[in-house]
Amino acid sequence: MYVEVLSAAIDDKPLIQRMMELYQYDFSEFEDQDLNEHGYFGYPYLDYYWIEGDRYPFIVRVGNKLAGFVLVNQFTYIVDSQYSMAEFFILRKYRQQGIGKLVASQVFDRFRGKWEIYQISTNTVAQEFWRSVIAEYTTGKFTEIVIDDSDRQGIIQCFDNTSKRSLNHSAIHLQHNSIYK
Repeated sequence: MYVEVLSAAIDDKPLIQRMMELYQYDFSEFEDQDLNEHGYFGYPYLDYYWIEGDRYPFIVRVGNKLAGFVLVNQFTYIVDSQYSMAEFFILRKYRQQGIGKLVASQVFDRFRGKWEIYQISTNTVAQEFWRSVIAEYTTGKFTEIVIDDSDRQGIIQCFDNTSKRSLNHSAIHLQHNSIYK
């Protein structure tokens, strides 16, 4: 099997929209969200990922199967940051296999600069995941900030991968193959 992170075309928007409902369902245990009158959570920013230049949508596939999505944007909390992992979703079936770590690393490698990754304070599983992924990706060279204001309460990890050398494609494939052994 092969893990791919593919730029999402406008034709992929309905796929992300449907997976977004699963993502928000998972996330509803951490935030007080309700379904709308049509039975959807909805995501008001999705359309912007195909019309604004500072937003980047991706589809994740494992083999030829849909496995999740990633939304990256340039709307950050920290003044010097350039990129934010806005939304990151891997289907439950593919979790705990190293796929999320592989996907995150591939996304980080596509965007060189100063990153921030925010998790709400109640989502301790996400905090552990991102600390582990970022620590490995940066060899421990990241900072963590606690944010607690009227709009947001949580943790932000920050790192700069501007000068990081990319893994070559064969290293990514080799790393991926080790997941299934």
